[in-house]
Amino acid sequence: MLSPGTKEWLQCDVVIAGRHIAALTPWEHFSTAGQELSAHGQHVVPTYIDAHLHIEYTNLTPGELARLSLARGTGTVLTDPNGAANVWGTAGMDFLLHTDTPLRIFQQVSPTTPASHLLERGGAVISEEEVHGRLHQGSTLTLGEGNPFDYGAVSTARFRAALAAGRRITGHTAAQTHESLWGYLAAGVSDDHNSSTLAEVLERTRLGAMITVMASSLADNTTKIFADIEGLEPALENLCFCADDKHVLDLSQEGHIDHHLRQAMDAGIDPLMAYRMATMHPAHYYRLDQILGVVAPSRVADLQIIPDLREALPSVVLAGGVVVACDGSALFENSDELPAWTADTIRLPESLDPEMFVLSAPTPEGQVRVRAMEMYNGYFKQAFTAELPVQHGHVQADPAQDVLKIAVVDRHHGTADTGIGFVRGFGLTHGALAISMNCPNMNIAVVGVDDESMLLAVDTLRTMGGGYVAVAHGKVITTVPLPVGGMMSAVSFEETAERLERAHHAAAGLGCPMASPFIILSFVGLYVVPDYGITEWGLIDTPAQEFIDVLLPGPSESCVHD
Repeated sequence: MLSPGTKEWLQCDVVIAGRHIAALTPWEHFSTAGQELSAHGQHVVPTYIDAHLHIEYTNLTPGELARLSLARGTGTVLTDPNGAANVWGTAGMDFLLHTDTPLRIFQQVSPTTPASHLLERGGAVISEEEVHGRLHQGSTLTLGEGNPFDYGAVSTARFRAALAAGRRITGHTAAQTHESLWGYLAAGVSDDHNSSTLAEVLERTRLGAMITVMASSLADNTTKIFADIEGLEPALENLCFCADDKHVLDLSQEGHIDHHLRQAMDAGIDPLMAYRMATMHPAHYYRLDQILGVVAPSRVADLQIIPDLREALPSVVLAGGVVVACDGSALFENSDELPAWTADTIRLPESLDPEMFVLSAPTPEGQVRVRAMEMYNGYFKQAFTAELPVQHGHVQADPAQDVLKIAVVDRHHGTADTGIGFVRGFGLTHGALAISMNCPNMNIAVVGVDDESMLLAVDTLRTMGGGYVAVAHGKVITTVPLPVGGMMSAVSFEETAERLERAHHAAAGLGCPMASPFIILSFVGLYVVPDYGITEWGLIDTPAQEFIDVLLPGPSESCVHD
């Protein structure tokens, strides 16, 4: 058994009474019990805690996520429902915080919806009073992640309110360093899930931050962070794990927090320390340890029996003292109901403007220079300039140099307002990909080689009620329906994973080299991650938080990323 207060494994019985752990005793101190579970030759540990997750990006409702993750040992998630907040407002936030399944969900209050009234219209609007009030709810553990480049009075007031309520503040440091990082953490931010290098981990932990090591479908930082165990050693007590944005296919094939454990132990982390990172460290830091994350008297009996520490997969999982999963399968059904209001959230004109993706050039033919962005390390974007062809006065994508057109389209208000830019990294040689999950406003994002393919992809999202779509040669070649808010599936996690796998294969057939192109497409527009972002209103310079022109009329050296 994982010791609650010392760095050792203990040989003892765990006695459970009702929902709670009653005692830790020597073996067979009690001669009989109402029910006995043998863990002989195995290890008993708390169920794993995911310190930062957006449930929407799993493409699953909370009940289906429970069926998948509990069977793999993850019993608690801290979730920032910013996507649901943008689609449904406060009702959506509550929807993602509730399930009748045994999964435990705690709130990281989405701090700003929309993220900026100056840079986007977005969807729903949530008041500051609502944000401040939710900081005092019993299900709340932190203020959610906000814009790391927003130093305004409103953000300061939110941070102050969170600290006064005794809540942590979830960080999104976006590769900041030195003065910008110092100011961000000085405002009260207390953790970071963006760290991807040893240098970033040490810089942040030396400033008092907890590092929630991320392994998402966008980027897996575990291997890089644990590559130098000796160098990392001073920070080990300040590490825990999070999936952040991990879709159903990776969760089902690769794993949830169990994946982090295997990665850490394969890199050389002692199993005892790795299991502490997955359980006790987040429980202590997020002030849950009086309830969860520790095998100790009075705590809720959320436990698992691990036959092989290196595999990190349970043979038995208990939630509240009840066996809820065995040998990789949940023993409960997802009985959560989907309210009618969670569907039919894609609001576009009945007839889309065939020129909605046109970008006019100052010359009828020839070439123009544009500001563009190249994807790297998941959702980060490096600015560069490109020369693109002009035909009939319209700027064209150029698949030969992998510079494609990207657009974000309003899907909340029926306007189809469209912001346009250019992106490298998707590699499409023909066709288009589209989603109804642009982060965090949940608008439509579409990338393509030609305007006609992009138009067909967006119109398909309109008719199917949201999800993922790939088109080529004037035809729809694959879809992943996500009718619940345009973000989540209404079918089982097994079926959703199969559909997503087919969609990934279809995108590869269009030339896309990315393992998870649809979820990466969700973040191209994100304007709180350098260098650029896009909303339905246009292209944005992230550090400046200002709109900029796509076309470059003159020299552009000042826009080139160093």
